[in-house]
Amino acid sequence: MDISQIQQQISEASTGDNLPPVDAWNPDFCGDMNLVIKRSGQWWHEGTPFTRAKLIKLLSSVLKKEDDKYFLVTPVEKIGIQVEDVPFVIIDVTHSEKGINVITQTGDTVLVGKDHPIKIRQFEDGDVPYCNIRRNLWARVHQNVLYRWVDEASVKTNGLQTELYLQSGDYSFCIGRYSE
Repeated sequence: MDISQIQQQISEASTGDNLPPVDAWNPDFCGDMNLVIKRSGQWWHEGTPFTRAKLIKLLSSVLKKEDDKYFLVTPVEKIGIQVEDVPFVIIDVTHSEKGINVITQTGDTVLVGKDHPIKIRQFEDGDVPYCNIRRNLWARVHQNVLYRWVDEASVKTNGLQTELYLQSGDYSFCIGRYSE
């Protein structure tokens, strides 16, 4: 199956602005596609970067994670892809009366909170915050956003360890720790 056939199936299964119900789809595995989501958040197909943002957004809407593997899923096919770290990168942040909204490279916007928590994970040589965007699909906070958050954070010291916290509505989360 090629990209245009996948695009047609997704379009037929989607309604309005809602995401397709990929959790309800359990088609047979059809094999792997030479598609890689790089740690930078760029999508590459057969060694060439995607340049069409609408196509990336469309494909990301049918992304599914099972165990440690990622798939593009339609009602009739499940195709394996590679993800170097996580499929999304948080590239911007806004504040509203409800809290902190994060925006991914694919245009997904979520309100940080219990439904979209922040967790610290190991990335390269350090600890970095990640946010659950949807369906156990996570986004790494880009360095530019992290620097902005550090400027806004409250400092909490517990013995020799210092933690940086932010508040989004009634949800408090840690963005980093360091020892004195």
